Amino acid sequence: MSKKDDKAKDPDKKDDGKKDKGKKGKGKADASSGPSVAAHPRASYQVRRAKGWGGMAGFGIAAYLSYKAGVPTVDLGMRAIIAGMVGYMLAWACAVTVWRQLVLAELRGAVERVSDPNPDLIPARAAAKTAAPAAEAPAPAPAAAQP
Repeated sequence: MSKKDDKAKDPDKKDDGKKDKGKKGKGKADASSGPSVAAHPRASYQVRRAKGWGGMAGFGIAAYLSYKAGVPTVDLGMRAIIAGMVGYMLAWACAVTVWRQLVLAELRGAVERVSDPNPDLIPARAAAKTAAPAAEAPAPAPAAAQP
């Protein structure tokens, strides 16, 4: 008997012809899950650019150095491709690390703009607040000129 016949005879098994599929491919990052480099509009663009430049730079530098060293063409190509992949990954890691910090700094700046500043965190603001009432006090009236 074939496997197809076994499935047809078993009424307990439900087979809709559809398989459970998980997320496949690149999906958009969900902004509600918190701050992320992928959800940031400028960050994702800059990371893509950095990956491209890193791969091209790695490929070009390795190809040039291999050519100057007199490496055979096949080996030159292989070295250049491998160095391009390494440059791509290195640029990706650096770009994501930098943008992770920039996204958090932008969020901190947005929170600080919205909320009242905490003078305990920034000593210069605390000094400015204590000096501000003295500066806002009305100036004494000039003394009347005596004849």
